[in-house]
Amino acid sequence: MSFAGKVWRLLVGIKDGLVLLFMLLFFALLFAVLSARPSPGTVRDGALLIELDGYVVEERAKIDPLQALLSQQAPVAEYEVGELVSALDAAAGDDRIKAVAIDLSRFLGGGQVHLQEVGEAMARVRDAGKPVLTYSFAYADDGLHLAAHASEVWVDPIGGAIVAGPGGSYLFYGDLLKEYGVNARVYRVGTFKAATEPYTRSNFSEPARENMAALYGALWEEWQANVKKARAAARLDLVTGDPVAWVQSARGDLAQAALNAGLVDKLGDRTQWGARVAELAGEDSWSDAPGAFASTELKPYLADIGSDRSGKAIGIITVAGEVVDGEAGPGTAGGDRIADLLDEALNDDLAALVVRIDTPGGSVTASEQIRRAILRHKAKGIPIAVSMGNVAASAGYSIATTGDRIFAQPETITGSIGVFAVIPTFEDTAARFGINADGVRTTPLSGQPDLIAGFTPEVDAILQASVEDSYADFLRHVSDGRGISTQEVDRIAQGRVWDGGSARQLGLVDQFGGLEDALEWAAKQAKLGKGEWHAKRLGTPPSSYDSLIRQLLVDNAEDSGGQADLFGLMARQRNATFAQIATDLDRLARVQGVQAYCLECPREVRAAPETGITGWLAMLGRLIAR
Repeated sequence: MSFAGKVWRLLVGIKDGLVLLFMLLFFALLFAVLSARPSPGTVRDGALLIELDGYVVEERAKIDPLQALLSQQAPVAEYEVGELVSALDAAAGDDRIKAVAIDLSRFLGGGQVHLQEVGEAMARVRDAGKPVLTYSFAYADDGLHLAAHASEVWVDPIGGAIVAGPGGSYLFYGDLLKEYGVNARVYRVGTFKAATEPYTRSNFSEPARENMAALYGALWEEWQANVKKARAAARLDLVTGDPVAWVQSARGDLAQAALNAGLVDKLGDRTQWGARVAELAGEDSWSDAPGAFASTELKPYLADIGSDRSGKAIGIITVAGEVVDGEAGPGTAGGDRIADLLDEALNDDLAALVVRIDTPGGSVTASEQIRRAILRHKAKGIPIAVSMGNVAASAGYSIATTGDRIFAQPETITGSIGVFAVIPTFEDTAARFGINADGVRTTPLSGQPDLIAGFTPEVDAILQASVEDSYADFLRHVSDGRGISTQEVDRIAQGRVWDGGSARQLGLVDQFGGLEDALEWAAKQAKLGKGEWHAKRLGTPPSSYDSLIRQLLVDNAEDSGGQADLFGLMARQRNATFAQIATDLDRLARVQGVQAYCLECPREVRAAPETGITGWLAMLGRLIAR
């Protein structure tokens, strides 16, 4: 046989081997995807087991499979508030479900409105005569918010609970940027627009501090009222008034201190908690492991209960996460993506539209794109309702002005009617390294904007005028949508942030209520009775590879790791702070237009960012965080 023939056979053999290998990989992946998909057939009599090993969010972030596999870290788990509420409400009337067991050992938190919505659903399960039991190694504010609505609250004997209340420190980079010669040029409108202050100051201005103190004071009052209403035995005055004396009275035993203060009902490990659930819901016939009990997990239960599709459709469009230009999301409110979803639904014969907003704001151009898409539905003559979640501020409130009626909760953060832009220039940095700029101009704008030589006065004036025009547009949107004069809007605007109660008094929202209230109002306006309509979420359902990636990488996930005591909770907060440094500096370095963004609003931690942190400022942030 010739040499060429041997080479040919070798190449054919390699090709056949590769084809066989890829076929095996394909079928293995197909099997894994199918097995990762929740099956309603696994629902059985017993307890509904909800293991909250992550965050409660409005909309789950999309997972980038390549990024996750390359990093070998599973994104932090996220649980949509709507799914949790649906599961709990279904369990209340499901004869198969004898109890609800919620494991909060790895719970990382959520927004105050979301937690209250889940807590109220837990209360409806109790009202149906079914016990709700929670367990955690250690409880912080968010975990206690949920646990307060349980029938029995268990904590590990070597764990504990603590209440900190809202508030804390924000990071300021003004002195750092000056140290490196970075000139953060700020263009803004609004006395209270604090979003630019971290880049120009070392602390809050007095107006910003005043606004933040009022906001957090209102949120704290609401948190206490909700917890006391759900758990009258809790002695919050003892826990928060003199926390040192409270802990010392139990000789430093935080679990016993929590029991003494009525924050928890039982001390016991997870095995003992599981045995208690088994007494109420039944023994596990599939496992003889200590603490096992008959149960159905959340995902298969959601697959089993499905969703109603009878009657006419009322659309729900979700605007969650930071508002940005482009196709970003879900979990980030990409203007192009959301506008496209709304336009695709124009031919769906929707009876009404509900806009669910949970965003601190962001890009003015992206929010205007979403606004215009909603107004195209409004032009068809259908009712438009707006439902605010934890936060609907700045660009989020601009979107909300399209609604015929705006619903919010007392804990909702809204307002922040103001705009800004921040552009860093490096003329001082360049001078330090002996870099000089010179040239010839034919007009005051020649060669501008020049990030190295700096901006001319004419450029500064034009950029400020553009920001002021955007603010005037914002005022007009609010005036037209709420029926308030622009002068009155300007008085309550100026970038100031309001809690839901204050916003209702000012006319920025119409009534208290959640998503279901907004849907019922929209159905009534569309002259649809009970059973004559169903909610239809606009968007693409998450891919099944989400579960697969989590199964492959869950052992490497840092943030959804083992249960943590109070020191572990503090370590997680430290890691979040370090990540925030890089994110804040990336926000300054990122190319973006005029922003309507709320600094005071709580920042939701997402499973995975839409883009990696880039730029020299972000690199500087990572160095500082080490």
